[in-house]
Amino acid sequence: MAELATVARPYAEALFRVAQAGNLAQWSDLVSELAQIGAHPEVLAYARNPKVSDSDVAAVMTGLLKTPLNAEANNFLSMLVQNGRIELLPEIGTQFHALKNGVEGAADADITSAFDLDAAQTAGLVATLEKKFGRKLNPSVTVDPSLIGGVRVVVGDEVLDTSVRARLEQMRVALTS
Repeated sequence: MAELATVARPYAEALFRVAQAGNLAQWSDLVSELAQIGAHPEVLAYARNPKVSDSDVAAVMTGLLKTPLNAEANNFLSMLVQNGRIELLPEIGTQFHALKNGVEGAADADITSAFDLDAAQTAGLVATLEKKFGRKLNPSVTVDPSLIGGVRVVVGDEVLDTSVRARLEQMRVALTS
């Protein structure tokens, strides 16, 4: 939703500026956790309940975190709760990580493989992809047997699909046209 992205942008940028002054990796982990919690339907329903106070919502969310909140993070969470903006947390997380990747010269890579990849295979694939895309990649690997063979890689708006399913689809299109 464009509206959520627009509203979340100032929050993500402000949080990123605070994170740059401190430990960016630690903040990144915290923002990821908050995004997961903010995406949970039961948390959102609890936060929208008019019988629950803002301090109770903040306390419950803080209790769900693995990482203890520092003063800035606690203020940030309290402000989001008071303004009824908990549903923005996943979008804030997405934008925060995009800002972090931009500063680090990195990008997220969604790698979908037809088969499980071990650590050595993943490392080799990522090294090859980093050369191809010209930047450091943060991979997330999933398995999709419907690919039949090969991999499908999405980095930002670039897609590299070397799967057997994609090649069969290309052949089908060529034969039917």
